[in-house]
Amino acid sequence: MISAWSIVKALAFAPLTSVYAQYGKSTKLPLLLDATGEELTTGLEAGQFTSVDLVHAYVARIREVNSTLHMVTEINPDALQIAKELDEERSKGKLRGPLHGLPILIKNNIATADQMNNTAGSWALLGAKVPRDSTMAAKLRKAGAIILGKANLSQWANFRSSNSSNGWSAYGGQTYGAYYPGQDPSGSSSGSGVASSLGLAFASLGTETDGSILSPSQLNNVVGIKPTVGLTSRSLVIPISEHQDTVGPMARTVKDAAYILQAIAGPDQYDNYTSAIPWALNTTHYTVPNYVAACQFDALLGKRIGVPRNAIGTRSGTTAPIFDAFESALIVLRNAGAIIVDNTNYTAYASYLNSTAEDTVLGGDFGPNLAAYLSQLSYNPQNVRNLFDVRNFTQTFPPEEYPSRDTAVFDASLALNTSNTSPEFWAAYQQDLYLGGEGGILGALDTYSLDAVVMPTRSASGISAIIGAPVITVPLGAYPANTTVVTNARGDLNVTAPGVPFGISFAGRKWSEEGLIGLAYAFEQRTMVRREVEPYVKPSVELVNVLGR
Repeated sequence: MISAWSIVKALAFAPLTSVYAQYGKSTKLPLLLDATGEELTTGLEAGQFTSVDLVHAYVARIREVNSTLHMVTEINPDALQIAKELDEERSKGKLRGPLHGLPILIKNNIATADQMNNTAGSWALLGAKVPRDSTMAAKLRKAGAIILGKANLSQWANFRSSNSSNGWSAYGGQTYGAYYPGQDPSGSSSGSGVASSLGLAFASLGTETDGSILSPSQLNNVVGIKPTVGLTSRSLVIPISEHQDTVGPMARTVKDAAYILQAIAGPDQYDNYTSAIPWALNTTHYTVPNYVAACQFDALLGKRIGVPRNAIGTRSGTTAPIFDAFESALIVLRNAGAIIVDNTNYTAYASYLNSTAEDTVLGGDFGPNLAAYLSQLSYNPQNVRNLFDVRNFTQTFPPEEYPSRDTAVFDASLALNTSNTSPEFWAAYQQDLYLGGEGGILGALDTYSLDAVVMPTRSASGISAIIGAPVITVPLGAYPANTTVVTNARGDLNVTAPGVPFGISFAGRKWSEEGLIGLAYAFEQRTMVRREVEPYVKPSVELVNVLGR
């Protein structure tokens, strides 16, 4: 049998036009700002370019804009060598999967056992070493992805200060969004969102406790999947809360995000929450749902989708463009065959807004969960063993910018008279399960026989976060040119401004990612909003500039 690669090699000296005329393919190289995984893979298969070329191009693009937007903290020194090895495997007909040879950035709290750091944005962990790859990094490598580097984040995943800025970390500096000068990129997966949006890698990984994938995805005009807690392992991911932390993809299209989720989902011996995955018997015998196949144009047909009006806020001068776009989106969903069920309100939403239960859960988890991560370090240069040590370092090491950026969240966690094994903690967690469950999204899904709920992304994270349920956000639009600029509390970032994107989210029950991906894809394909929203700054380097290096 003659392999497809043998044919390509046999035709290597023929004019490209004749090769592609034979196979019906275009010779045009994909532009990296919007290139999809399938477009990149098609080019790799056809020999238009190599994974080494992709690494050269993405690194050059990062260097073009990183001094302005600060979205990448470091580039993997091994990336080129890994790319060469994967190119060699491809040339021999060995493919690890759909991600083979595609460069991906990961958030700077997801550990790799290589030359890169994993700091959560703090100097306290610079130079620290882990005993092995995080499970997320290991799964990406197994799938053939190239871990290109680390993306900046809001320090400690936005769990340090009450007066800091989204996207700022002591180690990585201030990340900015690319759609308006000085744009708030949102957090905490800030760098991951900006990098994916500008085509600085095929896609990226982020983490979420409450909003940290969804919010930077929408404000950076990309798709973000916040998975069910336990669908993706948190092993050797710097934690906030075992009850709410999750790792997910941030990509330019729904299908690209689905490809990544396909590779990283599944049980893990190092994270017992993954043992709850309903389709996995154990850590070795399981078949991941086909998230990519769920990307069907007709996925909305006949689906009952609720609109929890009391949970999406009120229209104001600032939010009017979002509300207008959302109402237009409901028409798109109806026209695609969805049954829109309006006013599927969350019965306990007012109580949720007044509840401090989530604060108790996150604060109670943070100390012991962080100590558990630190205890696994094989090298701990600052000898930080617990949250008290981390706070002391933060308050005494000048580059951490204390007290300009305080440690209020650390302080509150340390001041709790409860741990995550106490009756008080358990009571708070049970309250969360009610507020987000029977009194929240699960109650609405049951009462109205819904497949999902839909809402502006700005309102989508909290209720699902407290019960560990999934949400996916898709680009919906952007603020118009006459928008009044609104800054954050520090006055150092522009939160609302002309051209700043926003998104729409689909949310459902635990483990319902397959269905949600279908809904999001069907909406995305009918709107294609992403390409209508242009960044004000973008890199110019393309594949054509690096071929033959």
